[in-house]
Amino acid sequence: MRWLKPNLRNSIYSLLGNPVAPSESMLESGTEDIRESMLDVLGEAGPKDFPQVTRRIRYANDIQALWYLRGDLMAALATLHGEVTAREKVARVTRMFKGLLPAGLNSRPSPLVG
Repeated sequence: MRWLKPNLRNSIYSLLGNPVAPSESMLESGTEDIRESMLDVLGEAGPKDFPQVTRRIRYANDIQALWYLRGDLMAALATLHGEVTAREKVARVTRMFKGLLPAGLNSRPSPLVG
């Protein structure tokens, strides 16, 4: 049984500024694509060196859970590859969330990057 019923989810999207929620199939396929991308950027060393991050990504319930796991992914990638490479990889993953999250959860442009 899904925790967020479609009507409740649509209400949440409306409250956060996005009146049109993505379709169920679009949300599911996008979630799986993002999950696979996050696991791919961890590479072969990820499951061995960061099993807890790998497990949390693999078993995340929804798109919002994956959104909040980007910080853990960034920390793991920074340890493995350095901060610059980690930032580039996480930015690619972050772009995949476009149109799948309520407007209130989208990234805002940082004044520090430019």
